[in-house]
Amino acid sequence: MQRGRTEFSFPAHEFSKRWKTVPVRTCLTLLSILIAMLFWLPTMQAEEIGNKLQNPTTRPKNLLVLFSDDQRFDTIHALGNQEIRTPNLDRLAREGFVFTHTFIMGSMQGAVCVPSRAMFLSGRTLWHVPENLAGVPTWPQVFREHGFTTFVTGKWHNGRESLARSFDMGKAIFFGGMNDHFRMPVFDFDPTGKYPQANRKVVEKFSSELFADACIDFLKSYQGDKPFFAYVAFTAPHDPRTPPEPYRQMYDPADVSLPPNFLPEHPFDNGELRVRDELLASFPRNPEDIRRHIAEYYAMITHLDAQIGRILETLQNTGHFQDTLIVFASDNGLAVGRHGLMGKQNLYEHSQRVPLIFAGPGIPVGQSDALVYLFDVFPTVADIFQIPLPDGVEGQSLLPIMRKEKQKVRDAVFGAYREFQRSVRTERYKYITYHVKDEFHEQLFDIQNDPWEMKNLANDPAHRDVKSQLKERLLQLQQQLDDPVLKE
Repeated sequence: MQRGRTEFSFPAHEFSKRWKTVPVRTCLTLLSILIAMLFWLPTMQAEEIGNKLQNPTTRPKNLLVLFSDDQRFDTIHALGNQEIRTPNLDRLAREGFVFTHTFIMGSMQGAVCVPSRAMFLSGRTLWHVPENLAGVPTWPQVFREHGFTTFVTGKWHNGRESLARSFDMGKAIFFGGMNDHFRMPVFDFDPTGKYPQANRKVVEKFSSELFADACIDFLKSYQGDKPFFAYVAFTAPHDPRTPPEPYRQMYDPADVSLPPNFLPEHPFDNGELRVRDELLASFPRNPEDIRRHIAEYYAMITHLDAQIGRILETLQNTGHFQDTLIVFASDNGLAVGRHGLMGKQNLYEHSQRVPLIFAGPGIPVGQSDALVYLFDVFPTVADIFQIPLPDGVEGQSLLPIMRKEKQKVRDAVFGAYREFQRSVRTERYKYITYHVKDEFHEQLFDIQNDPWEMKNLANDPAHRDVKSQLKERLLQLQQQLDDPVLKE
């Protein structure tokens, strides 16, 4: 026997012999205690998670929002995509809480990111927020009013006035939808909100690096006692998909898999087959061409991931990693060859679903497949920081799901694109309608058994009742959300 270490040896035959001498009443008591523990342990664990979130010592002080552009929900290695490399997003996913079924509500124009960002920044639904956020409080504005120093860099697509009232400072701000990633026209922060064209400058540095540098400079120089809210809105992986060469070389198009729902052409006119995004590839879609687009898409995301890694490293080096809540999300998805489409002007899963990760102090490790909207982020973060919401916020706090107090906050999500596409998605099914010129099309997918949305069940007699129920639910949501097509 080693010194300082006590070892026990209790042979099995001795255990059996001594167990026989234990009174029956004692055995029953021990058995009751064991059964009770089996029931109590899950409750104790859930309570422990809830206490950690409610405990001020584990509540974050600062907030960092990392927002990508056109990044689909299934483009993170740790969440199931074995072909893409995203080590830094993988870390956030492993150490944080992931919502795997996060949806945007849609758009009434081809630039889907404009209304998507307006909803994200306001917590409001599609027809209840102006796209320039006029007269609507944003959550950086609300946090600013509650004592946070607010910083912005990157893409702002919702008007200059709303940016001016939302932030105290900023650097490398891009007003617009897209641009050459190697030559970004940007402004430094203008507290007047005017941003005269004379102050515009073109920086010859890849966009993701430019915006990451701006955030890193802010983190290194920040000396304030107040908490900070840093908002970093990347323009990647939005086209033009021109990844820096070392990252392009990481993905050989020949090694990239075509998605199961690849089609040369969409099966019917969805109303937007010739919008700008769809003209990025030839018709009919060529498998080799689509593989190249996917490879470039992945390379853009891997390069973006590397810049996020630089920000996280700086957060660590400045001592803020342990007291900062990190939120990662994107404004919409992208088809890139799925269903014969290239863009996001549709209501399929690939275009409606986006990644959403929360990581930081007080955030438990876990995942949820609850149906949530991107605009639920505002009320969730306000809940975490215990900041009251302004009137008009329609999103739901997702904190009860993270705390395991609830499994879901809604039973369905709604989708709209322009005046001619509408959808409703439940946990199992998705129903989409198309009214294009004089044509009407319906699609019904059993998402549970057909996640790639390949088998249309709309005319299947066995699913007649399901379709009828979803049509009724769709109408209810249209009425609830003030869909303008109901007034036509």
